[in-house]
Amino acid sequence: MLILTLRTDKPEAEVGLFDDHTKLSYEVWPAHRELSDTIHLKIEQALKSQGKTFQDLQGIVCFQGPGSFTGLRIGLTVADSLAYGLSIPIVATRTDDWIKRGVQRLQKGDNDVIALPHYGAPVHITERKH
Repeated sequence: MLILTLRTDKPEAEVGLFDDHTKLSYEVWPAHRELSDTIHLKIEQALKSQGKTFQDLQGIVCFQGPGSFTGLRIGLTVADSLAYGLSIPIVATRTDDWIKRGVQRLQKGDNDVIALPHYGAPVHITERKH
C-alpha cells in the first residue's frame, strides 16, 4: 500500500512516502510561513523520486496536532483534498509514533474521511471591535 504521510504542526514540515511500513522517501524542510507554497512541490518531488504519481497513492496518514493553527490548517486541508480527489482513505493521529499507528489504521481499513486538527487548546477568537 503506497502511503503519503504529512506533518505540518511546527515550522519544519515533513512529507513521507511509505510502502506500508517501509520508508521510501522522507523530507523535513523549514516551511514556516511558506508552507502553502512548498507543500505541493514536496509531495510531488517525493512521488517523482519513486517513479510514482498521485494516482498511485492508496492512503494518507497525517499528524493532527497539537500544534500551529495555520500549519495544521494548511497541511490537513491539503491532505483532505487529496484524499477526497483521489478517493483514498485518510487517517489522522497525534501520538509520538503517528506514522506507525496511522499505517496500522489504514491496513485495518480505517478511514477518517476528513482529518480534523487537534490544536491542543481552545482556539482564541478576537472579539469584534465596535
